Amino acid sequence: MLAAAASTDPATGAAMPIPPEPVIGAASADDAGEIWTLQRAAFVDEAQLYGDPFILPLAETADNVRRAVEGAGHVLTAVEGHRIVGAVRGRAEDATGLLNRLCVAPDRRHRGIGRALVRALEERMAHAHPGLAAFTVFTGQQNEAHLRLYRSLGYTEAGRERMSDHLALVHMRKAVPGREPRPATV
Repeated sequence: MLAAAASTDPATGAAMPIPPEPVIGAASADDAGEIWTLQRAAFVDEAQLYGDPFILPLAETADNVRRAVEGAGHVLTAVEGHRIVGAVRGRAEDATGLLNRLCVAPDRRHRGIGRALVRALEERMAHAHPGLAAFTVFTGQQNEAHLRLYRSLGYTEAGRERMSDHLALVHMRKAVPGREPRPATV
C-alpha cells in the first residue's frame, strides 16, 4: 500500500489535490522514452553524490531502455494518471533474480513507490521463475536512502566492489521467501 500525503501549495497555502495511487504494471515498448527520461531525472542526484556524470544509468541511451523493455527480463512501471513516476528492472540468471535501475521521479519520492515497485518485481519474478532462490541488487556505498530501503525489504550486504577511487558498489542479497537456496556449485 502506498502512502498518500496531503500537500499544500507553497505559494498560496491552499490544499492541493492528492495524486491518485500509482498503478504498477508491466512496461511496454511505448514506455521506453518516458522511462529513460525518468531514469535520467532520478539518477542525477546520485551522479552528484559521486561527482560523476557518467554513472551507468545516466550513460544509458533510450535505445538501451527500449531493448530492456522488449527483452526477456521484467520491467515494471508505477503510473499516476498518465505519468510514469517510477520504474524498476529485473532478470533471472540461474537461481538469482537480479534487480536494477530502480528509479522514482524526484517529486514523487518518499511515498512508498520504490518499495512497492521492488515488492511487485520480486513477486512477479518469483512467480515467473520457480527456480529462483535469491534476489540481488547493488547500489553505491554513499546512497544511504537506497541502502536503508533495501535493508528494510530484507536485503543484507553480500560484498562490496570498488569501481573507482570515488565509488564502491554495495551488493545486497535476499532469499526468496519459502525457497531453499541452492548450494553453491564448484
